Amino acid sequence: MYFLTYLGDVKSERKSFKQRQKEHDENVLEVMRRLKQRNPKKDGLVCTARKPWIAVGMRNVDYKRARHFEVDLSVFRNILDIDKQRMTARVEPLVNMGQISRATVPMNLALAVVAELDDLTVGGLINGYGIEGSSHLYGLFSDTVVAYEIVLADGRLVRATKDNEYSDLFYAIPWSQGTLGLLVAAEIKLIPVKEYMKLTYKPVKGNLKDLAQGYIDSFAPRDCDQDNPEKVPDFVETMIYSPTEAVCMTGRYASKEEAKRRGNVINSVGWWFKPWFYQHAETALKRGEFVEYIPTREYYHRHTRCLYWEGKLILPFADQFWFRLLLGWLMPPKVSLLKATQGEAIRNYYHEMHVIQDLLVPLYKVGDALEWVHREMEVYPIWLCPHRLYKLPVKTMIYPEPDFDRHQRQGDTPYAQMYTDIGVYYAPGPVLRGEQFDGADAVRRLENWLIENHGFQPQYAVSELTEKNFWRMFDAGLYEHCRNKYKAVGTFMSVYYKCKKGRKTEKEVREAEQAIAETPYAEADQPAY
Repeated sequence: MYFLTYLGDVKSERKSFKQRQKEHDENVLEVMRRLKQRNPKKDGLVCTARKPWIAVGMRNVDYKRARHFEVDLSVFRNILDIDKQRMTARVEPLVNMGQISRATVPMNLALAVVAELDDLTVGGLINGYGIEGSSHLYGLFSDTVVAYEIVLADGRLVRATKDNEYSDLFYAIPWSQGTLGLLVAAEIKLIPVKEYMKLTYKPVKGNLKDLAQGYIDSFAPRDCDQDNPEKVPDFVETMIYSPTEAVCMTGRYASKEEAKRRGNVINSVGWWFKPWFYQHAETALKRGEFVEYIPTREYYHRHTRCLYWEGKLILPFADQFWFRLLLGWLMPPKVSLLKATQGEAIRNYYHEMHVIQDLLVPLYKVGDALEWVHREMEVYPIWLCPHRLYKLPVKTMIYPEPDFDRHQRQGDTPYAQMYTDIGVYYAPGPVLRGEQFDGADAVRRLENWLIENHGFQPQYAVSELTEKNFWRMFDAGLYEHCRNKYKAVGTFMSVYYKCKKGRKTEKEVREAEQAIAETPYAEADQPAY
C-alpha cells in the first residue's frame, strides 16, 4: 500500500505546478460541496475519512467509532508550489516530511522545521505538534506557517494569515486537532541550506542536573546572546542514555566543498546497513568528542529507520549487523501497520506497560523534569530538543510564562521563552525488571506535574487528562472564541473530546459542547495577551 502511495507521489512530482493547482481547486470544491450536504439534525459530527490506524500518533482514535459524517481528504497529498522568491512552499495537508525534503533539499532549500520521521504529515504537525533540532531558532512547526487555507463548517474557503481578517483563526489553528475547520493547504517558510550537516558529538557525564546544564550550554550562551549565529548552532539535540551519561549534538550547515576536504569524515547515516543513529551517537561516550559530516537530507531523517529507539522493542535483533545488512532496508515497520494489526488487549497492554510521551517544559526546569521522569518512570534513553515559545499578540492554547522576559534566563529572548521537548519513549525500568507499574497512573502524575510547572503535553500521545485539567494545561480563550465565531460548535468535535481517552458517543459530545460555555475554565471571550 505504501509503495503504491510512493508511486503516486512520484507521479504527482512529474506534474506541473499548474496541473497540481487545477486538481487542488477541484478537490477543494468537492470538500465544500460535501460539507454543505451535511444535515446537522441527521448526520453526526464531521471528521475525515482517514482510517484510525493510518495516523502516526499513539492515542486511540475512538471518536470515529461514534456516528460521524466523513469528508475524504485522501487526495490532498501534493506539493502545490515552491516559491524561491518568497521562500515559501505551498503544500496540501497529507504531504509528509520525506516527500517535501525529497523535493526541496536538491534545490538547497528546506522547511525551517523538518520533523525527523518521514511519515509525519504537514496537517498533523500543524493541527497537532511538530518539532526538530532547529526549533530553538524557528519555534515549533506551526510557527513557520505563513498562511492556512481552511474550509469552515459552513463550507466557505478562507485564507488565514497573521495580519488579515482571519488572524484569530490563524493563531487558533495550531494544537486544535482539526476541530475548527478542514485544512486543505498551507504556505510554510523555507530557508536556504547546504549539502551537509557538520555534526559535533560531545559526551557529558555527571548527575541529571549536570546533564541538563551541559545540554543547555550546548546551544544557549550564558551571556544571553541567543540571536548571535556565531554562538548558536543550526541544529541541537541531546540524548540521555543513563542517569549519569548523555551525548549533546550540535550541527551547522556545511558546503560539499568543506565536507570533502581531506581529513573530514563523511557518514551517510541513511544507508540501510548503517548502525542506528542513537547507537552511533552513543559511541561518543567511549570515543570522546568527535565531528563528522552527514548529507543534509539523511540528517533530517536520522531517526526514521529505528523510530528513535522504539525499533529495539519492536524487533530486538534489528540492530544487529547481519540483520541490517540483509534486511535493514525493511526498517522501520510502519506505525500504521502495527496499529492496524493490534488487537484491543494488546493495545491496552501497550499503553499500560510502555511510555510514549513528550513533555514541553521551560528550559530552566529541564533538570527538575529529568529527575521527576527518573524517579517516576525510569525510562532511558531520553531525547532533549529545545524550541522557542513565542510571545504572540493573542494568548493561544500554549503560551510562555507571563513574566519570563523579566528574568533574562539562559536561552530566553524578549520575544520568546526557550522551552524543551523531553521525549520519553520506551518501556519503563520497573516493567523491564518485571516489577509492577501502573502506566495510567504514571501519566496522570506526569500531567499534574506539567500543569504545576507551566508545561504542556502534545496530544498525539495517550492522555489521562480530565476536561478541567485539560483546560488548566491549555488556554481555551482564543480556541473557544473561534469555535463560536466560525460555527465549529455542533459541526466539529471539540479538541478535548477528540483527544480524550476512551470511546465517545455523539450524545456525550453534544451535551459537553452545550455545557462548555458555562464552565469557568473555558471562557469564550478572547483575552488579550
